[in-house]
Amino acid sequence: MRILLPTVAALLISVAILVTGNGLQWTLIPVRASLLNFDPIEIGLLGSAYYFGFALGCVLGGRVIWRVGHIRTFTALTAIAAAVILVHTLTDNPVAWWALRSLTGFCIAGLYLVIESWLNERASNEQRGLVMGVYTMIVLSVTVVGQMMLMLGDPAQFPLFALTSILISLAAVPVALTAARPPARLMGSKLRPTKLYSKSPVGVVGAFLAGVATGAFWSLGPTYALSIRADTADVAIFMSIAVFGGALVQWPIGRLSDKFDRRIVVLILCGVGTLAAAALAFATLVAGWTTVFLVAVFGASAMPLYAICAAHAFDNIEAQNIVETSSALLLANGLGAILGPVAAAFFMGSFGPGGLFAATAGAHLMLLAFVLWRLRVKRPVSEEQRSEFDLATTAPTMVALEPEETAQ
Repeated sequence: MRILLPTVAALLISVAILVTGNGLQWTLIPVRASLLNFDPIEIGLLGSAYYFGFALGCVLGGRVIWRVGHIRTFTALTAIAAAVILVHTLTDNPVAWWALRSLTGFCIAGLYLVIESWLNERASNEQRGLVMGVYTMIVLSVTVVGQMMLMLGDPAQFPLFALTSILISLAAVPVALTAARPPARLMGSKLRPTKLYSKSPVGVVGAFLAGVATGAFWSLGPTYALSIRADTADVAIFMSIAVFGGALVQWPIGRLSDKFDRRIVVLILCGVGTLAAAALAFATLVAGWTTVFLVAVFGASAMPLYAICAAHAFDNIEAQNIVETSSALLLANGLGAILGPVAAAFFMGSFGPGGLFAATAGAHLMLLAFVLWRLRVKRPVSEEQRSEFDLATTAPTMVALEPEETAQ
């Protein structure tokens, strides 16, 4: 690790700065939209637009890296993302904001492709879990820092947008100036989600429904907090509590899934998530520490769900299909995250703020029912079949995706 750290130190510094800025804008954008009187459907579509761009970036971003390399791609995408956040202050048109969020999602996906392909190329098999663990903890920690920065200014004014743009711009500096050798260019990969579903239905459906739940929460959580009379500081704390809840259980949940049928762990997470979300749907009737506790429990159940479903999928595929599997799972998760905010916004428009968590409870409940059915029709994976899977390695994939008929 001592030998590896100097070769990725600049990249990890860039990650910290980038994710801090992205964490701030994840909370800032829906809060500003609420202040501009966007309705819940329009705010939900902001989240869907972001994930649409993110999914597109996962498909096309690798081709950009293939053409111009990691460092040029990173600097170009940070410049675009930094400019895009400022354009939000020039218009209050929801359609324009949807386009801007799509472009941001595309840039962030491309940046993750650069970051994770670089880290994985540098790390050996013995070091990868540790390296990705450090990376994941950095991401979780600075996401909270970024969200708490919402308290530094008025979301209705320009400075917080300028701060976000500054942070994203500065993220390019360590990578642009690093003397470390960038990774070799990416390899192409087939994209065959139907084949993966035949191997691991719980993996694919779980990734999709986890995207529905977390996509809805990230997109409309600030709107929910504002609707229950939270101020700007409370919104930042509200979102951070969910992240902390997810971070605290990452390691124990991962270890638990290594010892038992991972589908049972998914079942438990879905059960807890359903109950917590259902209670939060009525959180306007309670106050204080009760809501704090429920949000932490929701984060603890929802945030690790994708990783456990992905681990289950890896248990059921051949070693040579790891890259293909990562790509298909990420795409399923992204598609769910596109649908989630729209569905949650519809529920919020019909039933009030609690509709957000009614929608997420529905997603958890559907996955719970699906897993119960799969437990009846398929036996658990044996110890010999289990993958050496680390929960920290379930971040965005690092390959260029190509349709099956065009991949070589």
